[in-house]
Amino acid sequence: MKIIKTLLVLLFFNSFAYADKNMKIGSLGKESEISRVIKVIMYDNYYEPSSFQINVGETIKFEVENAGELVHEFNIANKMMHMKHQPEMEKMVENEILFADSIDKDKMKKMAKMDKSMGHSHSNSVLLEPKQKGFIIWKFDNAVNIEVACNVPGHYQVGMIAKVNIK
Repeated sequence: MKIIKTLLVLLFFNSFAYADKNMKIGSLGKESEISRVIKVIMYDNYYEPSSFQINVGETIKFEVENAGELVHEFNIANKMMHMKHQPEMEKMVENEILFADSIDKDKMKKMAKMDKSMGHSHSNSVLLEPKQKGFIIWKFDNAVNIEVACNVPGHYQVGMIAKVNIK
């Protein structure tokens, strides 16, 4: 019985170590450390470019433009984090903050006072209406197994994902 308990404890702690390794996505970068600028255009359900070549430790400024007719998101995360974020995005639709082609920013601010996730103020993400531009400065200092994706309901599922290759 003691062996089983020991094995369960080891399995429990190893699963946390694995999850911690997969949570490494980098960090908010500083303007003074930008290595290069990558222009990204979001079309309806795909990104251009569709993949990114990043060097370990590089700080990138992503200049993002939504050229589509729908609201889109540029979110740097791992798959598990995207899956966790998608219900928050669905909640924004349910609360009539996020629409197909617009964002009710006033309602977003009000709802964020009660539920921070409704504010969509993540340093690794930018949510844009059609014809809007935004940017993210991101340092790839400890990034492992990440991708860029749109978590607006249904967009990830139809493949609005860009590969991130870190060397």
